[in-house]
Parts: sequence; structure tokens; C-alpha cells
Amino acid sequence: MSNLRAALITPLTGPLALFGRASAEGLTLWSKHAAQLPPPWSGVTLEVHNSAPDTAATMHAVLASRPDIIFGPYGSHPMLTAMRVADRVIWNHGGATSQLCRSTFPLVINVLSPATIYFTGVLQAVRAIDSGANRVTIFHTSTSFGKDVAAGAIRAAAELHFEAHVIPFLPSHIRDKEISLPHADILLVAGSFADELAIAPLVLKHFWRAAAFVGAGVDQVLAALGELREGLLGPTQWMPTATAVEPDEGPTADWFVTKYRHMTGEDPSYPAVQAFAAGLLCERCLRDCGTCEDAELLAAARKLVCRTLYGDFRLDPDSGLQIGHQVLIVQWQQGQRQIVWPPAQAERPLEYPLGAL
Repeated sequence: MSNLRAALITPLTGPLALFGRASAEGLTLWSKHAAQLPPPWSGVTLEVHNSAPDTAATMHAVLASRPDIIFGPYGSHPMLTAMRVADRVIWNHGGATSQLCRSTFPLVINVLSPATIYFTGVLQAVRAIDSGANRVTIFHTSTSFGKDVAAGAIRAAAELHFEAHVIPFLPSHIRDKEISLPHADILLVAGSFADELAIAPLVLKHFWRAAAFVGAGVDQVLAALGELREGLLGPTQWMPTATAVEPDEGPTADWFVTKYRHMTGEDPSYPAVQAFAAGLLCERCLRDCGTCEDAELLAAARKLVCRTLYGDFRLDPDSGLQIGHQVLIVQWQQGQRQIVWPPAQAERPLEYPLGAL
């Protein structure tokens, strides 16, 4: 019996370090306390590599060391960089871009939902209670991530009969400037967390029936807004309070939260649970195929349909994007994130219009 050699590359320094370290902690928790591997492996030896500042160089070094399994970095740009040089199967738990599709990157296994559906639930929630809302402004950064979020929002708006106005902006160029946006019922903002924080006070001077920011789905990103954050909507890949059917693969969310707190002294963030879930899914595929050879592991992942504490897992047979997992929509209500969509998961009803309460 031997240990499975698993390598994680993720940013441990630089602007994404907070999220990269959470990924490392989540995968460490899996390797030490949750991994249930088939023979010939008796445990996991996890090697964590800092992908910053040169993801490509780090990936080359990891590939040269020939680990059994490789987990990719947090962040869409680092993940794309890693895949462009990888000739191995990479578990993607941190890059939400839909560019990580099978036609371009056939060796990627996508654990998280693509960014193209981030705002779909916002528009669905509004349409469910307001048939009169008809205009949406989509204000997005001109990066690949911003374009990805916007493209999905445009499609959802058309399907739900909203008239969409799309305004791109250059990253880091919008701060402390006057912003003039078309009047609309709904505002959707997609940019870097720093850009969104700078933009919010400027655009929230105007009346919107609903306003959503990608960063509003994350606990601390827009905290500096204070009361201005109240009522804002945002997407999140996971909430520990979400009510769901018990997982059929791995431990429950309660187990994970308790163990993570004991290990780190903090509550787990979404990158931590995404990485943990990637470990669970990887071990399931190892049990299904009995080997860590890339071709067999990839084939097992493509057939896999299961549920972890993170949610459902199922890959689109054509694109390879994640279609089983569901993005939740949260709203800041009385200083707390509350799930308001989808209805089966909702903790509170949507407060609408913005500023009504």
C-alpha cells in the first residue's frame, strides 16, 4: 500500500492569495480527514505549490514531478494559464470561466458552475414577482471573466423577455469617475472585486428595482459599503446553510464546517468547499476506474452523476462544463447573506424593490 501523490497549484501570494489559501486548506482537510481511496492507496500525500506569480512555470515544475493527481489553481485566469501548458488531467475547482470547455481543453474536469449562469437566478427571481420589469443594464469589465458573466446574463435576459443594455468598462479605469448608465429596472455588475467595490457607491446613487454584483455573493467583498450593501443580490457557488438532500458521496456540510473550524479557527469560504469537493469527486472516480491513469480517470468523471456537500455533479456531455451544480442567489438582509433563489433553497423571500424595507 502507498499514498496517492496529489499536487495542488494555487495562488498563495498576490491578489488572489486569500482564496488560494482557502483552496489549500479545503483540499488539506480532504487529504487528512475525508479521503477514502481504493487499493493500492492507503492515504494522500498533498503537495501545495504557489502558482503566483508565474502559473505556467509552476505548472511545468509540477508536471515534471509526475504526481498521480493534479488540482488546478483558484481563479479563471490562473486556471486558463495552467491548462494551456498542461498535458495532464487537471481538476478545476477554482476557475469559473466557460472557456474551460472540452473543445479547447479536453483534459479539464470542471467541478464548479460556469460564470455564464451567475446572474440567471437574479433575473428569474425578479421575473417571478414582477412581470412589469422590462429593462436590465449589464455593466461589466472587459476581461474574459466579465464578458463571460455578461454573455450569460444577455442570454437569460432574452429568455425572460428583458431588454438588455450592455456597457463594458476597462478594469481599474472606472474608479472615482462619474458613471452614466441607461435607466433600467435591474442593474447587474460584473468585474474584479476591487472594481465592484469602487463602482458600487457611484452606481447605487440611482434607483434600481434590483441590483446585483458578483462580489455581493461573497461574505466580505463589499463589507466596506456598510448600509449601502443592504438589499444587494449576488451569486454564490455554496452556502453552508443551504437546505439540500443529503450527499451520496462524502460527508455532510455540518461535518465539513465543524472540521474546517477546528483545523483553521475560521468558517469555510466557497473556495475551500470547492477544493474539498474536488477531492471527494476525484476519489470517487478513482474507486470507479481503479487507476489514476488520465484517460480512465477522465472517462469516469464524464460518466459520474452524484451529490456531495457542495451539490450535484454532472458534466455536460458536449462542452464538459458543469451542469449538475446549481448557483444560489443571496441577498443582503439586515447585514446577513440570505438565500433568496432558487425557491427550493430560499431562506427568505426576495426583498423587492431595492430599498423598500
